[in-house]
Amino acid sequence: MPHTLDADAVRMWCGLALDALGRARADIDAINVYPVADGDTGTNLYLTVESAAQAVDAAFNGHAASAAASRPTLADVVRAMAHGALIGARGNSGTILAQLLRGMADVLADGAAAGDPPAGDPPAGDPPAGDGAGAGDCDAPAAGAADADGLRRALRRAADLAYLAVAHPVEGTVLTVAVAAAEGAERAAGDVAAVARAAYEGARTALRATPGQLDVLARAGVVDAGGYGLVTVLGGLAEALSGESPAALAPARPRPATPAPVASDGQDPGACPADGAPDGGPAFEVIYLLEADETAVTALRERLDALGDSLVVVGGDGLWNVHVHVDDAGAAVEAGIQAGRPYRVRITHFGAAARKAGAGAPNRPGPAAVLPDQPGAQDPTGGPRAERATRAVVAVVPGDGLAALCAEAGATAVAARPGEPPASGELVDAVRRTAAREVVLLPNDTELHHTAAAAAAQARAEGVRAAVIPTRSAVQGIAALAVHEPGRSFDEDVVAMTSAAGATRYAELAVAERQSWTMAGVCQAGDVLGMIDGDVALIGSELAATAEAVLDRMLASGGEMVTLVLGAGLPDEVAERLERHVREGHFAVDTVVYQGGQPTAPLIIGIE
Repeated sequence: MPHTLDADAVRMWCGLALDALGRARADIDAINVYPVADGDTGTNLYLTVESAAQAVDAAFNGHAASAAASRPTLADVVRAMAHGALIGARGNSGTILAQLLRGMADVLADGAAAGDPPAGDPPAGDPPAGDGAGAGDCDAPAAGAADADGLRRALRRAADLAYLAVAHPVEGTVLTVAVAAAEGAERAAGDVAAVARAAYEGARTALRATPGQLDVLARAGVVDAGGYGLVTVLGGLAEALSGESPAALAPARPRPATPAPVASDGQDPGACPADGAPDGGPAFEVIYLLEADETAVTALRERLDALGDSLVVVGGDGLWNVHVHVDDAGAAVEAGIQAGRPYRVRITHFGAAARKAGAGAPNRPGPAAVLPDQPGAQDPTGGPRAERATRAVVAVVPGDGLAALCAEAGATAVAARPGEPPASGELVDAVRRTAAREVVLLPNDTELHHTAAAAAAQARAEGVRAAVIPTRSAVQGIAALAVHEPGRSFDEDVVAMTSAAGATRYAELAVAERQSWTMAGVCQAGDVLGMIDGDVALIGSELAATAEAVLDRMLASGGEMVTLVLGAGLPDEVAERLERHVREGHFAVDTVVYQGGQPTAPLIIGIE
């Protein structure tokens, strides 16, 4: 159903956009040919929106934890979203997206701060709408019109700010798509949902036209990758406000391109120069956050513009995100030091990607250099400071006992706290801590598959060979770790671990917090839910008895090994009862018990 433009709608938008970018991330990476064919636009946009979504969640959690247990306003949430995108922006397109979100936040937050009531709430002092005719009867239409007008102005402000942030705007890019979204919104009549849908459709139409505006896209047979990502984000906004999924985008995959003329020296005379090529563009991408005033930033823009290209400086109010492609990375950082205080400095060398592309290998960015004050410090050329280990495993686990179990098996554990799943940045940090050349990631949760994929993509950009095994439960991760063998080839190890995880069915017991409809019927608060492969299969009143029923159902289709992972506070007597039940009721089935310590699920079950 349609939604007003309020704090909840923004939170929903961030979640939908993040999920959509997670699904499209690899495809967007594959069509990334401008301004540098480094194959990371989808990943950068995902990481940027992930940071924005986390900031929005933090705003809600902070208000809920306050003494008044209040809820954030629209202004609170859009400012948090813009700030989160700013500090987490990655790459050229991610930096521009952060400025687009800032532009929207400027309008939406200022409207709320000027005295507009939160969307959907009556103004202070006005009586709620009732059965009789009165002033309250007009509130909803008026609020709806204000929402629609606010979104129109927000999208226009976003496009204007993004153009100002880019030193040399180019048509056929995300900027063009942003303008088309604003124009579509301005032409639309109706409520805020209609405006959001019109913005999405305008952006989608503009995206299809980008190959005709930028030769490098036409030759590659693709649309602009950054524009595709923005349309994906706007699709999330349209869905959040209308309650309906918008028309699907065409697949973001390269189409066969018409061969371009080739000069006698073998070079494509019209091609966008590849970084690192003899006649190519700058060799390094430099990104950092900067604390500085507006005057200093104006001078910084001029200095960086003279040093390189793809210059984008976004932000304001003393905090900026600086992105530029240069040959002299040190000079770009030094310019930031002279302007203010740069931090979170990242330097990526494009040369390796250009050499691989020239050899016909897949485009991939070269190693990233992180300055020494950050985890995973590397030398200025992107090379590691110390010899790397051969292979490591990074696993997400929900309890201290499981973390200890992973450590015993030689894996690096990343904690999944209740209500706070790890971000891709945490997984990337864990990968860096391993100092390994090859890393296998075990997300151990369906909801973390996109996060792990984004982390793997970033690890690859830093020169690490990375693979994600799509484990959906900790017991599948345990099964994968049991067959992990660093001595064999990477591919063979990944195949063996994937096979072991896939052969492990999983179940989880949980206690219902409220009355709800489930696949097994209606449950009441306090009922024990037996979930098999993610769906509620059984509802019981007592944990051990429900666990026995779950085991019987799963073992009816076969099994040789039962794994029981006990949650925090679960008595050992329950495990002993379940072991006895398996031993007496199921011939030749072994049982192993681990103290997982997970705080949310009293029991996790695996069947191999």
